[in-house]
Amino acid sequence: GEEVTKIKEERDQIIKNIFEGKDDRFLLIIGPCSADNETAVLDYMNRMVKVQEKVKDKIFIIPHVYTNKPRTKGTGYKGMLHQPDPTKGEDMLAGIIAIREMHTRVVKETGFTCAEEMLYPENHRYLSDLLAYVAVGARSVDQLHRIVGSGVGIPVGMKNPTSGDISVMMNSITAAQAHQKFLYRGWEVTTDGNPLAHAILRGYVDAYGRA
Repeated sequence: GEEVTKIKEERDQIIKNIFEGKDDRFLLIIGPCSADNETAVLDYMNRMVKVQEKVKDKIFIIPHVYTNKPRTKGTGYKGMLHQPDPTKGEDMLAGIIAIREMHTRVVKETGFTCAEEMLYPENHRYLSDLLAYVAVGARSVDQLHRIVGSGVGIPVGMKNPTSGDISVMMNSITAAQAHQKFLYRGWEVTTDGNPLAHAILRGYVDAYGRA
């Protein structure tokens, strides 16, 4: 809808201005790492609106609403996209509908556009018209995530492993900022690169190997 589109466009510009130093506010990305209950998520977001109003001169908030959960061993609860009702089996069609509905409600009811984790690059398209920010997890900074990140049109944060090594993360940022040509969802895609690709630090190892 036009209302949601307008909110996203306005917030995208503010976020871009913060990254480019044209707006001196801090960007704060905060919220539920696993958003699996729409009622609870909306309650949280409505409370956060009040906080945003108090700090709006210094801080611009992008809430997490993460609906894909990385699983180190590939088993267990994979998030709302896979399993919209955690007490029942996987149902990805219902999951896609559920996550779109939840993200749309957040925008309409609070004026927030949110952050998601791009766990599966192909799934990003289901929410790309609603999101303000995307993170690529420490398990996921591989070739496909990097080059898809080069064309998402919003800031993409690359994480490094908790071991502290930053080399793979730095390579991912370079790739995401570069022009790319690749296959995505059955299409041949060309991107100009994403200058807003950046680091999400999860620790560091110094020259002496100390974490």
